[in-house]
Amino acid sequence: MRASQFLISTLKEAPADAEVASHKLMTRAGMIKKLGAGIYTYMPMGLRVIRKVEAIVREEMNRAGAVECTMPVVQPAELWQETGRFDKMGPELLRIQDRHERDFIVQPTSEEVVTDIARQELRSYKQLPKNLYQIQTKFRDERRPRFGLMRGREFIMKDAYSFDRDQAAAKRSYEVMSQAYRAIFDRFGLRYRAVAADSGAIGGDLSEEFQVIAATGEDAIVYCPDSEYAANMEKAEALAPAGPRPAARQDMKKVPTPGKATCEDVAQLLGVPLQTTVKSIVLATDEVDDQGAIKGSKLWLLLLRGDHGMNEIKVGKLAGLENGFRFATVAEIEQHFGTKPGYLGPIALREKVRIVADREVAVMADWICGANEEDYHLTGVNWGRDLPEPDAVADIRNVVEGDPSPDGKGKLAIERGIEVGHVFYLGTKYSKPMNATFLDEDGKPKLFEMGCYGIGVTRLPAAAIEQNHDERGIIWPDAIAPFTVVVCPIGMDRSADVKAAAEKLHDELAAAGIDVLLDDRGERPGAMFADWELIGVPHRVVISDRGLKEGQLEYQHRRDAAATKVPAGEVFGFLKGRLAQ
Repeated sequence: MRASQFLISTLKEAPADAEVASHKLMTRAGMIKKLGAGIYTYMPMGLRVIRKVEAIVREEMNRAGAVECTMPVVQPAELWQETGRFDKMGPELLRIQDRHERDFIVQPTSEEVVTDIARQELRSYKQLPKNLYQIQTKFRDERRPRFGLMRGREFIMKDAYSFDRDQAAAKRSYEVMSQAYRAIFDRFGLRYRAVAADSGAIGGDLSEEFQVIAATGEDAIVYCPDSEYAANMEKAEALAPAGPRPAARQDMKKVPTPGKATCEDVAQLLGVPLQTTVKSIVLATDEVDDQGAIKGSKLWLLLLRGDHGMNEIKVGKLAGLENGFRFATVAEIEQHFGTKPGYLGPIALREKVRIVADREVAVMADWICGANEEDYHLTGVNWGRDLPEPDAVADIRNVVEGDPSPDGKGKLAIERGIEVGHVFYLGTKYSKPMNATFLDEDGKPKLFEMGCYGIGVTRLPAAAIEQNHDERGIIWPDAIAPFTVVVCPIGMDRSADVKAAAEKLHDELAAAGIDVLLDDRGERPGAMFADWELIGVPHRVVISDRGLKEGQLEYQHRRDAAATKVPAGEVFGFLKGRLAQ
């Protein structure tokens, strides 16, 4: 490929709305161009990266036995109504109507469509297992699209769906995909972790996320440096403290805390560790009638140590809260506790609420909480003596650095990551409401056991950049770079020798199947080098008259601080050696 035939459109400045490195650099490198909020044109340079990601994904999916198809971007609402997701999914699901006022959706994912295919095409257990996948455009109407391709509204995703005759077979299919994902991410050349994850709204009870490690990642990844344990923050278990609850040593006292409405402020005022305080979080569950109107509400008081944060996913799995909850209103709090938020506690309640204590709080003694009176807190509070034992004890908090690992092999550490892949075991979550069955060996209909497996094809290049960049631009791993090698001739338009040497090297590399670009634009060396450092091509060869007279060319990897001189006759072999490393 010649640069003069390509479209290279680098910019000196990033757009004002670009917040993270990948958004800034992909725009400056001419890889994407914003068309609307969360909607981007993939420019030729960026599309080359995307196509390389797709090729690796496609090869490994095919190797794992998955079969490619393509499902429509626009899908009839009837299928989504069968599973209830047409109403449940909320505003992220883009709903449209055709000229006949029939309802459709723009697909964010395709469980319903692929399940419809299975119930029509897979009639016998003899046709199982089967795994169908697509690499297709998706749309999710994000409330606040940001960070370029990291959180866009339109994007490309690889989604695969497995169908099996029973749970054991479905879990085998899940493991095949889990290993295929490891092969895929190994080939990308990125640092990543596979972490146990909560399945979230999509359903299922076996799930892993694949997270690219990056300081700018939105997700917290919990892992144990001394073992194989890894999970996302939603899933990571906070173990119950070892040993029995200490005996009470203090009397309970009401102390003035004027204007101190947070645990941090109270601890500072009283001169005690934050870990001795307990925070109160009030949730509500609503009872609705057949018309959807609220006919009653129930309050829940959650107690966590003052330095801990509530984990909403864990809380949502508690009995009584699994069907949804909300934070209580100020009016509800004042009615039940007799004071405004900031001074709440589990003692002297006006009305009955269900009290759930985190595992850590359940074994605390002599703790501090709100007195249910503005500007006052209680110290020396103890279970059993000052208040009954909680209605429930559960793990409802986020883990913190230094907590014991759930596998008992060390302490937990936390780093940031960007989710680029996710695998789920779904069971019959979609086959049951859609009555998707096959005839089993006994001749009776049986529901498909399903799994689903996604990779963010357009998010992945952005994640790679967040992990691999410097002050000059992008540093692509070889596997997904837009071009693997760039040949930069200096004065090609003025020197027949430089032109001949550059074209010869380009043609040799291209003939060997190496993705090479010859910069024949006639740019000054500084501008030419700046472009390729910004774009991030990993291998660069510079050819000049002076070098040719000395019998040498200059090679520089994008990570190298300086160029290496290579004999002109050996550069082809040298490059092949570097590319093989």
